Amino acid sequence: MASSQVRLGQQALAVLDVALRVPCIFIIDAIFNSYYDPGSGWAGAMGKVLVRVMGILISSMVLLLSQKALFKFYTLFFAVLLGMAAVLINYYATSHIDFYSAYYKAALGFRLVPRNGPTLWLGMAAIQLVFGVGYVFLLNLQSVFAALVVLDIMIPLWGLMIELPVDVRQLVAVFSGLALALNTAVCLAMRLKWFYYSCRYVYLLVRHMYRIYGLQLLLEDTWKRIRFPDVLRVFWLTRLTAQALILVYVVRAVRRESGDATGSLIDGGSDSQGYLLSWDVFWDLTSNLIISGCDSTLTVLGMSAVISSVAHYLGLSILAFIGSTEEEDKRLGFVAPVLFFILALQTGLSSLDPEERLVRLSRNMCLLLTAILHFIHGMTDPVLMSLSASHVSSFRRHFPVLLVSSALFVLPVVLSYALWHHYALNTWLFAVTAFCVELCLKVVVSLTVYGLFMVDGFSNVLWEKLDDYVYYVRSSGNIIEFLFGVIMFGNGAYTMMFESGSKIRACMMCLHAYFNIYLQAKNGWKTFINRRTAVKKINSLPEMRGDQLRDIEDVCAICYQEFRHLGTHHSLPPLLPRARVYVEDESRDRAAFSNNNGGYAAPRDVAAEAEDQRGQEDAELPGEGGAAGGQAAGEPDNELLEDNDSIEYDEDEWGTQNGNAHIEEDYINDDTDSTED
Repeated sequence: MASSQVRLGQQALAVLDVALRVPCIFIIDAIFNSYYDPGSGWAGAMGKVLVRVMGILISSMVLLLSQKALFKFYTLFFAVLLGMAAVLINYYATSHIDFYSAYYKAALGFRLVPRNGPTLWLGMAAIQLVFGVGYVFLLNLQSVFAALVVLDIMIPLWGLMIELPVDVRQLVAVFSGLALALNTAVCLAMRLKWFYYSCRYVYLLVRHMYRIYGLQLLLEDTWKRIRFPDVLRVFWLTRLTAQALILVYVVRAVRRESGDATGSLIDGGSDSQGYLLSWDVFWDLTSNLIISGCDSTLTVLGMSAVISSVAHYLGLSILAFIGSTEEEDKRLGFVAPVLFFILALQTGLSSLDPEERLVRLSRNMCLLLTAILHFIHGMTDPVLMSLSASHVSSFRRHFPVLLVSSALFVLPVVLSYALWHHYALNTWLFAVTAFCVELCLKVVVSLTVYGLFMVDGFSNVLWEKLDDYVYYVRSSGNIIEFLFGVIMFGNGAYTMMFESGSKIRACMMCLHAYFNIYLQAKNGWKTFINRRTAVKKINSLPEMRGDQLRDIEDVCAICYQEFRHLGTHHSLPPLLPRARVYVEDESRDRAAFSNNNGGYAAPRDVAAEAEDQRGQEDAELPGEGGAAGGQAAGEPDNELLEDNDSIEYDEDEWGTQNGNAHIEEDYINDDTDSTED
């Protein structure tokens, strides 16, 4: 119970921390979006610029405060607001309200009392008392000063009660406000020392982190400490909700003035019809909300934060559905918003006209959708390969992955068909179609390799060419992906030269050329050379048959079983151990791989124990003979072992290059600003 209460308290503090930082984003966004009038003279222009800069600086400082300092700042801020509200209420009540000539009408339309000045006075007194107590509590004043402050706030109302002249009442209200303002100024001045030390502490902390960890870790720490994605998300959703309420209210007011709602009532319709919106009106409202939701850099960041949340939970749902536990596959919530924000900057989304902004946003979302589908394929491909290589026979384990893979093939086809049905060919449509075709080919490659491993798993005959077939299929897919990268680079170059060029687009094209073309070609060629070298060296090894097997009297290095002759083979391996290696515990989750003979490879911990046992046995041999024999036997194989290690590393790197990473630059570079339909 205590732990749950502590957890709830921490969550409440986190929510409050985010909520108190959101107003700073609203202020910064309002300053950036406010209209600037240059015709007010140089003095007025300088004053406006100074006010803007000060507002941005103060809002940024409050945004970056620690949680404790933020709560203390808002405590003082709300205390000042309560004091100002109390002063304004006193002045307005003493100057503009005549309590003994005021009448109050209830909701039913009749007077409660004929002369209810005391009722209004008591209501004003209760409000001022609440403001005074709140002011005293927030500033943490002592008992004597607290009583004096509350008395100072209530004095103008007492002047109303004893019916002082208007001039005297106004003078009393002014002196009461001055006394309260003086007390507030003194309290704030006494806290300047705290403000100075807080700023100095933050400065020293930032300088220390910058010197020790660098700028990147400093920004990451600040990003997490102030919960900036949550702040942006709440800012965007709050802004969108407020604009939606305002638009609905305006639409209802216009319909009421035009007589639509009244006409429906005359015709016998219900009053609820005045609240219903037609489909056209609803679509217009939604379009306006979407357009206003990306009209500035901060709103684009807020929309990116919302997309991040949606993509994150989408990725977690797919991972849970296919049964994957890889941590690297949980980066969809980071990749999707970064792609969206870079696309928005590259196309100048916030600076476009409303209609062009809606079209550009829809095109960017299509590109983002294809990127998300590619990333999901990168999540499902390792699971698909693991299931096929480990020979899991449960249909329940295979069905989710196969279903997702089928969806990844069908969705690009449907998207391409819909876009080609409604739009004419242009550079943007060409880019989206190319990405869809590339995704379909990648899915076909994955399913083909999956089928090869499944056939090998259910076969009792040694399939010596399996590795070659897998290599040929993977290489074909990588070559096709490389060609698509080259084509997309040409499409992006055409867009930059003839449609819409920008510095961000040029930078993204350079990154695309380096990661998706140069490095991919370099790693692919290196993998091809290493594999060819390994095949030549393996084929150069001699085969041992008949009497040679009996002469060596050796055992398999894996299972310690004697070799047996399997007849004449024209390809490796001519010698196999007497028994296959199985993992008996079927209930354990294991990352096993096919041995091309229908068996299972031992898990890493079992193989490690066997290797340690073998090393101990070798250590018990005579020292000189064993050492000399080890060196003599190990020297000719060093080069081959090094080549095999490099092959394994390069293939992993090649798979990483083509499985998950560096797909972002494709989508960043291949959107267009063409307005052709």
